Amino acid sequence: MKSKLKIIIPLALLIAGGAYKFVLAKPPIAPPPKIAGEVYVLPKDFLLNLADGKFAKLGVGLIFKEGFTAAPAAGGEAAAAPPEGYGLLPQEAVVRDIVTDVVTSAKAKDLTTSKGREHLKKRILKRLRKQTDVKAEDVLLTDIAVQ
Repeated sequence: MKSKLKIIIPLALLIAGGAYKFVLAKPPIAPPPKIAGEVYVLPKDFLLNLADGKFAKLGVGLIFKEGFTAAPAAGGEAAAAPPEGYGLLPQEAVVRDIVTDVVTSAKAKDLTTSKGREHLKKRILKRLRKQTDVKAEDVLLTDIAVQ
């Protein structure tokens, strides 16, 4: 009888634990995403002169709220395709103009330091919100090269 209890008790505990795990326990809460939204990278890089006579090549991306899709403004089937090297963001030319204006007024150290890049990104975002209908949540500066 003792040998049967040595098998039955662990087996009963195992079954009870499995039942709790799969039936009674609450499902684990998924951690929130680190980037809550969609990232859109402007397809054409920027090659810009800086205020101190140097130049920079950089890529720019925008973070939008979840559900954003870059699509041209409604224009039917015959909607014009964007120029070569440009994406589907409806106001991309204005976005590029703002980035160009902000970055060309910066110095090389503004792009080579973390604090300087953060300041530039805030300036770009502020102007995007003020001058466009683009609903960007954040600006990303990618692939930066300064010479």
